Amino acid sequence: MSGKVGDNVFRASGVIAAAAAGRTGTVDWITTPKVTGDSPVTGVTGKGYFLNTTAGEITINLPAGVAGSIVSMADYAATWQTNKVTIAPNGSEKIGGIAQDASVATEGQSVTFVYVDSTQGWINTMDSTSNVRGAPPFIVATGGTPCAGQASGDYKYHTFTGPGTFCVSSVSPSAPVNVADYLIIAGGGGGGTAGGAAGGAGGFRETPGTSTGCYSVSPIAGSVSALTVTATGYPVVVGGGGAGVTPPVATVGVSGDVSTFNSQTSHGGGGGHSSNGQGADGGSGGGGGGGTPGPTPHPGGAGNTPPVSPAQGFDGGGGYDGVAVDNQGGGGGGASAVGGNAAAQQGGNGGAGVSTSITGSSVARSGGGGGMGDGPTACAGTGGSGGGGAGAASVPDSCGGFDGTVNTGGGGGGGSGPGNTSTGGSGGSGVVIIRYKFQ
Repeated sequence: MSGKVGDNVFRASGVIAAAAAGRTGTVDWITTPKVTGDSPVTGVTGKGYFLNTTAGEITINLPAGVAGSIVSMADYAATWQTNKVTIAPNGSEKIGGIAQDASVATEGQSVTFVYVDSTQGWINTMDSTSNVRGAPPFIVATGGTPCAGQASGDYKYHTFTGPGTFCVSSVSPSAPVNVADYLIIAGGGGGGTAGGAAGGAGGFRETPGTSTGCYSVSPIAGSVSALTVTATGYPVVVGGGGAGVTPPVATVGVSGDVSTFNSQTSHGGGGGHSSNGQGADGGSGGGGGGGTPGPTPHPGGAGNTPPVSPAQGFDGGGGYDGVAVDNQGGGGGGASAVGGNAAAQQGGNGGAGVSTSITGSSVARSGGGGGMGDGPTACAGTGGSGGGGAGAASVPDSCGGFDGTVNTGGGGGGGSGPGNTSTGGSGGSGVVIIRYKFQ
């Protein structure tokens, strides 16, 4: 073997005969790639060229044809399918019997042309489209915060706290490795005002975890299936929490927004009602408001709406009417339990969320909010484990409900105070987490 340092040329082994006598089929490959700015490239017989069309198309001009002349070219960056290479013969010479330019536009292609005679001109003697390249043994992806993902042993997880794209740049040649587990939590519902009930937790949906293993899933995992990824982008939508009721309007809190990934949806938690109303349906139901009519409570909203199995959440608790000053709000439903019914001098507690170790450590999410407590000795409902906001007590008056924790889907707490003078807590925003094996 021999090399020319000045020309950065590597000579393939074998004897190259004079052009007029025909060649052995070998070329000297110029190992400095030609780029778009070098176009047109002047081809020289006996040379091979790596053509990099990342930035645009390239034209290569073939030399004057002499029997046995040979020129080769290869797709340096596997981009010819995007930006083609044009092959131009010298003057009126032909390529494959036609006096016109030719083009190559296949990813990873390599071609060799030999000049035969004036009848056929340059003939393509070798054409490879196999595009043999090193492949990583695992998924490579970006997206979320941090963009490169976080490692947990041999696995990575990507946390999306807002909308974005899970971008898979390459996959493993082994199909069973190209699987990702994920968790989808929607935004929690907002709480009501005076007599205020709590918002329900955002819907909680999780894959079974059997595909990537090595972590403990929630008790309600399995409502969605793991995703077998390809090298493409997967859109992610993360739902915001619903706003609590702002006085003096005594209506229902705003339900949380949906979160989606892999064409699967978790539904927002239902809003909790103010006095004299039923909680809204949702991923988990909002609580029912305190106040009239009489001892029959206003019911909470239905959870797991629309229904999936296992359920994405539970019903909200009912409100309580103590006629004058004992009107308590029901608790919002959580991912693993119904919201608590309000009782005398006691707002309903939020339904508990559930825990998963998809990030490598156990974290609870999707807890329902707590209902308000009305009266000098009344107790406000506690927020459910997993980010539910606590309800407010009416002493001091006009105390607003507490917000659900961001990126947990927790429901907002119910607000207190006479005459609709306090604000219900807002629901916590949702989250999407994606996990896969990276080494």
